Amino acid sequence: MAWWPQNEKTNKLLKRLNSKSNSDSSSVRTFEREEEEKGGEMTTMESLIVTVNRIQRACTVLGDHGGDTALPTLWEALPSVVVVGGQSSGKSSVLESIVGRDFLPRGSGIVTRRPLVLQLHKTDQGIREYGEFLHLPKKKFSDFSMVRKEIQDETDRMTGKSKQISPVPIHLSIYSPNVVNLTLIDLPGLTKVAVEGQPESIVQDIESMVRSYVEKPNCIILAITPANQDIATSDAIKLSRDVDPTGQRTFGVLTKLDLMDKGTNAIDVLEGRAYPLKHPWVGIVNRSQADINKNVDMIASRRREREFFATSPDYGHLASKMGSEYLAKVLSQHLESIIRTRLPGITSLVNKSIEELEAELSHLGRYVTVDAGAQLYTILELCRAFDRIFKEHLEGGRPGGDRIYGVFDHQLPAALRKLPFDRHLSLQNIRKVVSEADGYQPHLIAPEQGYRRLIDGALGYFRGPAEASVDAVHFLLKELVRRSIAETQELKRFPTLQAEISAAANEALERFREESKKTTLRMVDMESSYLTVDFFRKLPQEAEKGGIPTSASADRYAESHFHRIGSVVYSYVGMVSDTLRNTIPKAVVYCQVREAKQSLLNHFYIQLGKMEGKQLAKLLDEDPALMERRQQCVKRLELYKSARDEIDSVSWA
Repeated sequence: MAWWPQNEKTNKLLKRLNSKSNSDSSSVRTFEREEEEKGGEMTTMESLIVTVNRIQRACTVLGDHGGDTALPTLWEALPSVVVVGGQSSGKSSVLESIVGRDFLPRGSGIVTRRPLVLQLHKTDQGIREYGEFLHLPKKKFSDFSMVRKEIQDETDRMTGKSKQISPVPIHLSIYSPNVVNLTLIDLPGLTKVAVEGQPESIVQDIESMVRSYVEKPNCIILAITPANQDIATSDAIKLSRDVDPTGQRTFGVLTKLDLMDKGTNAIDVLEGRAYPLKHPWVGIVNRSQADINKNVDMIASRRREREFFATSPDYGHLASKMGSEYLAKVLSQHLESIIRTRLPGITSLVNKSIEELEAELSHLGRYVTVDAGAQLYTILELCRAFDRIFKEHLEGGRPGGDRIYGVFDHQLPAALRKLPFDRHLSLQNIRKVVSEADGYQPHLIAPEQGYRRLIDGALGYFRGPAEASVDAVHFLLKELVRRSIAETQELKRFPTLQAEISAAANEALERFREESKKTTLRMVDMESSYLTVDFFRKLPQEAEKGGIPTSASADRYAESHFHRIGSVVYSYVGMVSDTLRNTIPKAVVYCQVREAKQSLLNHFYIQLGKMEGKQLAKLLDEDPALMERRQQCVKRLELYKSARDEIDSVSWA
């Protein structure tokens, strides 16, 4: 985005600004008048201050006043003039002199207990002066004593009567023909001792607050120091030198020059020899306490200040660069210059932050509506999102389903191989089973009952691997449910719904397991309830070919006879094992995996259809920390978009 459109008027203006960056703004004003006379719309660099003013107002409204590292902060990037000084340094008098109005609370101890963002808006002559607070929109204060009262009341509303301090700023705009466009931030006065009613930590708390403002590189420091005190002990100078050792960002202001001892002056300081700064020092003559008590008009006080410097034998040669009016103009011009320099960087920050916040909000998810129908729709959408991920695990889009195949390809065959058929078909057990099956009459041809009992006993061992296969797949399906819930990004917002889906899915898996177990065990029982006759009919044929001898031709009580019986049973059991190795996976997949894919949440859907609004809302009860984070991001995104609109609206045409 181009912030410096290439048109004739812009080029003329920028050339004059760049060629006379150290001069006053007369050439710019002359240029503007020339353009206005030509019928063009008057545009000045002051519109940048207005733009930053609006962005700062948006910051205050939307909760960005620095110090919050959990969210991107625009406040830190905005150029500002911060007023710093110790108690009784004349800080309030300087501000009132710049404004030309008596509007700040006064008293003993720490009077300023919240940052005051003071935005000055120059209006046309003849328009009545008024103040307007951001927390009282559209209420205009023409009586500036009421402005003072509102500052005090609003401070007490935030901090109570305990004389505590708060970092949340009060935002005051003053519209007057007697001011320049300028934004000043007044902070609590630096102090060394806590007064009655304040905690001992107040001294450090105030310094920490002040540092949080003056440490940022975009801050212009207005260091207020009384001339009738030893400047070497100035709290404002000490702090400014600490955070700005080269003096690049510091404007030094000497107050109370008229109260210095006779025969002394502050020429060495004002001319930059004693405490040199990048910018010239400015001397101020405050109103006397008598003038304050008598409510002497501030315009008259400005006139007296000008007369003091003009007639002073010590400061007369500096008169044109002294006084509150000169200070306001210098600060306004410097602020314009800083904003112009920093605007491209601010623009880049705004655009980058918008992208980051939008990405995070997309990650966090949208707000949940209070409408029951919409809530049900949201829940169903979340369930479908979970179900889609679950199926991807089963079907190979995500890992996990392959482990089910591993149950059938590795675990089941290994379990079948480990079945204790050697023990079951030992000669001793065969003799025992066959003998018991014959009873008191020996078998005549083949010990059919012995065969059946041996086969039936052997087939019973297959129940274990069948059940184990069912349980192993059940365990894997439960694990896939857990992983799918964790991977369903949208569900992370709703812990209650997560728990309900998990419970419903696991309940369904339990039903599928029971059905699968019944089916697989029936298959095992089927094998023992009806033997494969063809297998045994082939035995005589094999014997005739010289293969297996028939029982009739053998000594039915010889060891070899029982060996042959064991061999036949073992061969039949092996055939059944091969069959079950193929049919158990079919049953498990049909009863568990297939059902999980098709109807995992069907019962839950039925329950949802019976729920009322309150029950649905409870399912969508979000994690409070996540809700707070989303709210913060929404407000901060609103701030950045507002800032982008303000920057876009700067007129260069």
